[in-house]
Amino acid sequence: MLYYVYMIELLEKLEIYRLENKISQRKLAEKLGIAYNTVNRWFTGRNTPNKIQTYHIQKLLEIYELKDKHFKIT
Repeated sequence: MLYYVYMIELLEKLEIYRLENKISQRKLAEKLGIAYNTVNRWFTGRNTPNKIQTYHIQKLLEIYELKDKHFKIT
């Protein structure tokens, strides 16, 4: 159950990243080095990322969050 909740949260963050950066699911798939169909299945709830994909999603989001914090104007 905990793993499922983590995956939902990770995919929600990934969707926010995608929307904030105005990129399509196809472009997101290219960034992650996977097929468009795979990304589409994640967002429609038909599948979840495997361990390797999860690792790359986490790295993408970490880089984005670091960049966002670095340039944040307060």
